Amino acid sequence: MQYLEGRKYVVQALFLVVALVFGARLFYIQVLDGSYKLAADRNTLQRIVQVPYRGLIYDRNGQLLVQNTPVYDLMVVPREVKQLDTARFCQLLQMPLEEIREGLKMARKYSRVKASPLVQNLSTPEQAAIQDNLIDFPGFSIKARMARSYKTENMAHALGYVGAITPAFLEKPKYAKYLPGDNLGITGLESFYESVLMGRRGVQYRMVNVRGIEKGAFRGGEFDTLSVAGQDLHTSIDIELQKYGELLMQGKRGSIVALDPKTGEILALVSAPMYEPSILTGKGMGNRYMDLLNNPERPLFNRPLMATYPPGSVFKMVNELVALQMGVVTPETPFDCNWKLVRCTHRHEPPRNLTIAIKNSCNPYFYQVMRASVLRGRSTNRFEDARLGLAEWRRQVMSFGLGEKLGVDMASEKKGLIPSPEFYDKAYGYHRWGYKTVYSLSIGQGEIGITGLQMANIMATIANRGYYYTPHFVRGIGQGGPLPQYTQRHVTSVDPKYFESVIPGMQAVVDGRGGTGNFASLAQFGISVAGKTGTVQNRHGDDHATFAAFAPAEDPKIAIAVFIENAGFGGTSAAPLASLMIEKYLRGKVVRKNWETWLQGSADKFVKRR
Repeated sequence: MQYLEGRKYVVQALFLVVALVFGARLFYIQVLDGSYKLAADRNTLQRIVQVPYRGLIYDRNGQLLVQNTPVYDLMVVPREVKQLDTARFCQLLQMPLEEIREGLKMARKYSRVKASPLVQNLSTPEQAAIQDNLIDFPGFSIKARMARSYKTENMAHALGYVGAITPAFLEKPKYAKYLPGDNLGITGLESFYESVLMGRRGVQYRMVNVRGIEKGAFRGGEFDTLSVAGQDLHTSIDIELQKYGELLMQGKRGSIVALDPKTGEILALVSAPMYEPSILTGKGMGNRYMDLLNNPERPLFNRPLMATYPPGSVFKMVNELVALQMGVVTPETPFDCNWKLVRCTHRHEPPRNLTIAIKNSCNPYFYQVMRASVLRGRSTNRFEDARLGLAEWRRQVMSFGLGEKLGVDMASEKKGLIPSPEFYDKAYGYHRWGYKTVYSLSIGQGEIGITGLQMANIMATIANRGYYYTPHFVRGIGQGGPLPQYTQRHVTSVDPKYFESVIPGMQAVVDGRGGTGNFASLAQFGISVAGKTGTVQNRHGDDHATFAAFAPAEDPKIAIAVFIENAGFGGTSAAPLASLMIEKYLRGKVVRKNWETWLQGSADKFVKRR
């Protein structure tokens, strides 16, 4: 009996403990924790999402490029729409009936009880004209927010644009934190740095009565959170240089890329034809976007990052450096200008050494340079010897950042092509091709393809005597620096001493008597330019013109690549344009205004040829 009596007290104690636990929990839920009350009171609360200010964008000198400006969205809660007078509503919004019906259909598809945007990007005058009439249209309201506006008419391809998030995006986990009507970066820097620029939303809870009139903050704002503004981007772009480059490329198709070789910072990136960034803002931007998309000149196409071309004679510098590293030639190695191997660009003095060969861009010379790199007697089978040699050649060429994406801070970059033995195996069959199949690579023709950004990076690498930093647009995020990957040095497989061997020839191209790039000379200003012209064969029309350079040759501050489609010889079209860009950047002004006029005249001829 005593044992049973003891068990009775144990059971009573357990019941008491459980009761105390439940009592304490109920006290916490009902008295201390207001979250359950918040959930219960949602029908009398208004949840207001505070969209933060999007980060601003500046150029390298602190000039504001992109800012925020107030715009308004017309929101709709489908369940609250009663007996809509569609005729009057269409007149008020100045919109066709079908467009409004489609908007209401999308709103109902999203939610019948939650607000979603019907019309976005209303200006202040448009909002004012609509606001006074909304009392007659229950279910509709105006929501203010900030949208992008531009302080520059330039740099559209680099800046990119911001647009409303689509229903398809909202279904992806990556965009779970976005709401209908939210904006996000679609292209360019706006897209790449979206997580930095967007900031963090805030939320406010407001008490409202049955008539929807606000009665104050819920529980003194206990559950409110503050929004956090996005961080500003400080780009490396020199907006004055960018403007000048776009001016020089008016009427042309092609690209200009200018870098600071010491940092990899992009000073200018021009894609022609251009468009103004403000076109893709405001009401009706969808129609304007379609106009750009359907334009046969393809102004939306970001040529410096996405267009791949054979580099032409500019690539001879890379071929020579690889051959020097392999030890198959020296700077004093002579070759005949043998036109039976490949035609040369023009008649010139015998290429007794590398400097003369570069100055005159001698095709047979560089044909023989690459042949020495590829055919090294590693196998008695000539086809296998070519396979082994091309594989080693390709490995060293790719150390210059070719044949792969450089990793610029922008989506849509193309990697280009440095063909491999497997590429030719697929095209011709295993052991069914040799050096004569691939010799066009020696002069930057054939299957090879590089972007304008990669071409400028080649010049930066030579300027640095063997290394480069990944090209990038943003030199500072908020109060900090660039992303870590843009401060890492990339070293080529070529010894720095060999780069000194090609630079005299590149200087002779510009300042030497009879050099192919004399129109790029800045000797009159005491500036030595090291460069290389290129004329790229084009089976579909006139040849493309290219020129790549860096200056000053002894202490490089700018590396540049110019590519102009269907413009003919690089020395007479691309070289003078690059020269003006270098003059503008290094001297801060251009005094050769007659050259600008001459280049515009060549652009007029270019347009007529098209």
